[in-house]
Amino acid sequence: MTTLACIIRPSTPPSRVIPLARAVEAAGIEEIWLWEDCFQTGGISAASAILAATERVRVGIGVIPTPLRNVALTAMEVATVDGMFPGRLLPGIGHGVQSWMGQVGARAASPLTLMREYATTLRALLAGESVTTSGRYVNLDDVKLDWPPARPVRVPVAATGPKSLRLAGEVGDGVVLEGSVGLVGLPAALELVAEGRAAAGREGDEFSVVQFVTGGTGPGAAERLRAELTEWGQDVSDDEKLAGYAVWGDALALAEGVRRLGAAGADTVAIQPTVDDPDLERLAEVLGEARELLSRD
Repeated sequence: MTTLACIIRPSTPPSRVIPLARAVEAAGIEEIWLWEDCFQTGGISAASAILAATERVRVGIGVIPTPLRNVALTAMEVATVDGMFPGRLLPGIGHGVQSWMGQVGARAASPLTLMREYATTLRALLAGESVTTSGRYVNLDDVKLDWPPARPVRVPVAATGPKSLRLAGEVGDGVVLEGSVGLVGLPAALELVAEGRAAAGREGDEFSVVQFVTGGTGPGAAERLRAELTEWGQDVSDDEKLAGYAVWGDALALAEGVRRLGAAGADTVAIQPTVDDPDLERLAEVLGEARELLSRD
């Protein structure tokens, strides 16, 4: 069964994060996904708070921008959170929005080189290895975590363009695809990921595909989705085009949208509410109903 997740956007006020997370868990949804946008809520801090306030739900960060943090610090943070909440943190990493990285003085001249060095080193540190490396961006001298995770922590990589999609297949334990990929772009994106996995000889390794998709329920849902996606530059002028990038409607319609994405190759479909969604708790309830329908497949 395709895993159904709910996204709590970083534009959500910090005071609302825990109540929403509890509503998502109460609805029976298995995963919550977050991400870091400058200069809103922090991904690791929000994930830690959610994990402490809930019992079962897994929390994905999709994603932590690699230029913002030294890889050793990221490894320490991830290992610490995993040690407190074993198996419940899904720490994704990405290039970060380049204009924001420039604002904070952390823009990399070669984001692909940084990602290759960072992902390889982070996975080694989380595996408990002692790492010495001298790269263009990542430089460590005999660094080893005192408290590495007791079990493997999988690190997915966010990707959009062809080169980054291939790289995600090479160096990631999965790929996180933003909403601009959508149902229409998912098959082609996964072909590029598969090329990267083949080039690295990793075809047999476990690998997960997380697809973000804008979604909504209740009166005016399609209009809200269309307005936001149009602002992002997507052509969603009619419902057929909108269905290539969004899912909306009642639980039955949402479940069917998730099925379509699952059939196209997504292992996890994370529903992203619009920034103006009027009732996020109600959306969580309907997603829970959709998950119940999916569990019967």
